[in-house]
Amino acid sequence: MDSTLLVSFPNASVGGNGWRRGNLNKSFSVRVSRSRAWDILERYGGVGSQQHLLKHHTRNTKEQSAFYRRHGKRLLVNATAGHPLESEPGAYNSKSIWNSIKNAIDAFYRFSRPHTVIGTALSIISVSLLAVENLSDFSPLFFKGVLEAVVAALLMNIYIVGLNQLSDIDIDKVNKPYLPLASGEYSVGTGIMIVTSFLILSFWLGWVVGSWPLFWALFISFVLGTAYSINLPLLRWKRSAVVAAMCILAVRAVIVQLAFFLHMQIHVYKRPAAFSRPLIFATAFMSFFSVVIALFKDIPDIDGDKIFGIRSFTVRLGQKRVFWICISLLEMAYGVAVLVGASSGFLMSKCITVLGHVILALILWNRAKSVDLNSKAAITTFYMFIWKLFYAEYLLIPLVR
Repeated sequence: MDSTLLVSFPNASVGGNGWRRGNLNKSFSVRVSRSRAWDILERYGGVGSQQHLLKHHTRNTKEQSAFYRRHGKRLLVNATAGHPLESEPGAYNSKSIWNSIKNAIDAFYRFSRPHTVIGTALSIISVSLLAVENLSDFSPLFFKGVLEAVVAALLMNIYIVGLNQLSDIDIDKVNKPYLPLASGEYSVGTGIMIVTSFLILSFWLGWVVGSWPLFWALFISFVLGTAYSINLPLLRWKRSAVVAAMCILAVRAVIVQLAFFLHMQIHVYKRPAAFSRPLIFATAFMSFFSVVIALFKDIPDIDGDKIFGIRSFTVRLGQKRVFWICISLLEMAYGVAVLVGASSGFLMSKCITVLGHVILALILWNRAKSVDLNSKAAITTFYMFIWKLFYAEYLLIPLVR
């Protein structure tokens, strides 16, 4: 198979049937066999200890590149099977840098567990809206307070999910091999650096803002998130199904609702603490939802949990039973939400909350009946659908009055 050989010799010329040194600067290309091309390079590109050869191989060996340097000589070779290739080093480097940036962003995206990031941001915004009493409350102060809370909480969220991955590398190689630590894209040192940096930034921001409800929300989340994952005596609470569920319930249902509401109520609006009807509903409803998430997240992870001795409810009771327990809990929660909405004194609130929860309950039931519980991919997809219902609920909560 032929290849195109592009050669540049700053201090060489061609004459007769051979090569000789001269004072011309020539650039030319010839078509030779691949093996002949490499023979020419080996012979004339430089010999001895000062000859440097760099070969870049891509998958399937479709492209090879080599650079030779010796006493000011520069020889550039690009060989591609059956096709001449004349890419410039600058263009190649730009493409390589861009690919590296895209890969780094993709790896961090997976490391951050984006479904939890979206859930955290939506929940804080939704609960903050519960503190709004009239249109004049939508001031720059409101948006500043929400932004402070969201950023600080997201930093803590990434610390928690990152620490969990650091503690579960071997388990994730079975359950979630696409995560950066499990796949080897991130080293343990890189993971530690990321979670430590985000933890420090979260506490720093919470301290600078000066909101005690916000700071305590971050601190309690840190304590529970660390105790849930880290493998130390008396810790790694995720090994106990009940304690693990309580950790998730405490953060997602109680801390998010109460602490961030108080952050807006006390720190931003300077009002006395007051637990309104919508806030109580949000806390109760999200308690159900948090238990469902805590139970359901282990259904697709049953294989790894069995291997490493994690006694989740799924391991104990089986996937099918836990699956339908989760569906039943959510349907009960939607039923209660319909009753709460129907009792509202505001017609708009009544119509939207009742109709919204009825629609969500019907969609959930319809999707649940079609899930193949023998397929890990199908269960994982449905788990992400549960998170979408979680997001949808936080869109409805501010309308409960």
